[in-house]
Order: sequence, then structure tokens, then C-alpha cells
Amino acid sequence: MRNIVDFGLTAAFLFIALVGLGSAGTSDNYIPSVSLDNYWTMSGSPQLDASLAGTSEFERGDTVTLYVDLTNYGRIMGYKADKKADTLMEQALADRELDYEGEKTTALGITGTLRSENDLIEVKSGDQVIEALRSGERAEDPMEFSIKISSHAPAGEYPLKLDLTYDYQYNAEVDADELDPNVGLRGFRSSYWYERANETIEIPIFVKKESDFEITAVEAELDAGEKDGVITVTYRNIGEEAAEDAIARLSVFKPFSSTDDQAYIGTLAPGEERMVLFKIDVDSDATSKLYSINSEIKYTDLRGETVISESMKIPVDVNPAGRSYALPGIIILILLLAGGAYLYRRRKRG
Repeated sequence: MRNIVDFGLTAAFLFIALVGLGSAGTSDNYIPSVSLDNYWTMSGSPQLDASLAGTSEFERGDTVTLYVDLTNYGRIMGYKADKKADTLMEQALADRELDYEGEKTTALGITGTLRSENDLIEVKSGDQVIEALRSGERAEDPMEFSIKISSHAPAGEYPLKLDLTYDYQYNAEVDADELDPNVGLRGFRSSYWYERANETIEIPIFVKKESDFEITAVEAELDAGEKDGVITVTYRNIGEEAAEDAIARLSVFKPFSSTDDQAYIGTLAPGEERMVLFKIDVDSDATSKLYSINSEIKYTDLRGETVISESMKIPVDVNPAGRSYALPGIIILILLLAGGAYLYRRRKRG
């Protein structure tokens, strides 16, 4: 009998696919074209639940794959007889229909769509599909969704919404030509009614508490050819945890160079900021324009682990090389000396 039910489930799924293609956008209720005898009416439906496989806690800036396990907790809530089975053939048909009615709790053609209602969490993957899921079973393979967490997402809970759409058997009807005592029902026929259901399940994820940083102030105006030019940068801890033994570091590139590209910050508590100095050399042939130098903070977190922050850009304005006043000064000095010698000679003659 189980093989017959399995065949019926497969046929039902194909029927849904074909009817769905032919009636897309017209109805959520699939009605059979042939009306047969109906011996039972059962109440019940699938009831899907979803949960994350593995951790639900992540770090800001992460791009991760969520593995979502889907389980069907649907069950038959009750049934009643719609037609009295007076003959042996009717009793056989009623028994057969009762088996089919038990598939009412099976979810067919499940489509899952994950969405975020917070701009700090981006869902990067599309819909996921599970062909069928019987009551009491968990999907063999989890749904997989990729998400991107903003690099400055505050720590805390972020509920995601999993929208599920599926079909399930609403009713089954049966008929046959005759009952053969040796073979059973000859010319057996069945038809099914299907309905579409929608469920939304909340799946929370959590962003860990961490240190996080931003640049709040910069003074960085240098000249081409300048040596030991000073830039000042103010960093603020905008995270939820203190950063200990913090060191700000630069990633310099031409036309810049430095032998002093690190600055010690120390302990930076949440909401606290600190100004540091860096010394930079600028090549003499540097183009006059606005540059960006990458910086990062290396620190020790509260668990004693060494962490390197996200990169932060420092705007540095490079001006043309400063004008040299040495030659004009020499010329003026020569003129003054020549004038002095001329006056001295005149006075001596006089």
C-alpha cells in the first residue's frame, strides 16, 4: 500500500507542476477536471518550521552562508465520513481514499525566500526549492542562503524573514469500474484538489560585540618633496568592547614613504577617541592632488586575541613643491654688498 501512496504522491506533484504552469496567476486552488466519489473529509495541513544549522552569531563585515533546516510538523486534526460505504466495492474505495487523504499533511513544491528588513543585512542569494516534505520529516538537504553583514553593523539581534510557499492536497476523490475479488479494484481512478499555502518564519541572527573604529578628524596637508611631514589622525572606538594595546598603522605607497608609519594608541574604550601623529616623506616629483592612505588598527580584544580592524582611508592633500627663496636672497645680498662698496669708495674719494 505504501508503494501505491508513493506513486500517488509523485503523480500529485507532477499534476501540480502541470496545472500550476497552466493556471499561473489565476488561482491558488487547483480543482480536478473530473469529480469522483468522496468518502472522507479530513482536517489538517502541513506545518513547516525552520531553524539554522550551526551558529547564528557572526562578526560585522562577514559574508556567510546560512544553512536552514526545514521540518514538517503537520498532522491530521480529524476526519468525518462524507459518503456511506454500503457495498464491498465502496468499502474498498473508502479504504483507498483514506490512504490518499493521509497525504494531506505533505508539503509539495516548497519555495523559500529569505529577506532582511534591515539595510545592514543584505541577502545575496535567491529562492531555494525543496520538492516535497512529508509530515514528521526534515528536509534531507538544508536551504542555503548567503548574507552580507555591514562592516559597521551594531552588535545585537537581526531577525530575518523566511517566506515559504508550497502546495498541499486539500481533498482526494476515488472511483473504479468494479471490484475483482482476486485482483481488487479494476479501472481505479483518483483525482485531487490542491491548495497553495504561505508561511513566514522568523530566523534571528546575531552580530557579536566587538571593537570598531572610525576616523573623526584628519590634518594632512603636505608639499611635494617635503621630508618628515606630519599628519594627525583622530580615531574613535564606535564598537561595544574596549580595544587594548591598540596600534594605528599606515599602508604607504608612492609618492609617500615613511619610517614612522605606526602610532601607539593604547586602550581605547567604547566611545573614546585618540589623536595620533605620523611622519611622512613625499617624493619631489609627486603630482599635486588629493590622495588616500589606508590605515588600520591592530589591537587585543577582551578574549586576548589579536585583531586587525577594517581598513580606513586617510585623505592627504599634496601641494606643489614650495618655492625656493635662496637665489633671490643671494641676488639681493650681492646688490646690497655692491651698493655698499660703491658708497664706501665715493666717501673715500671725497
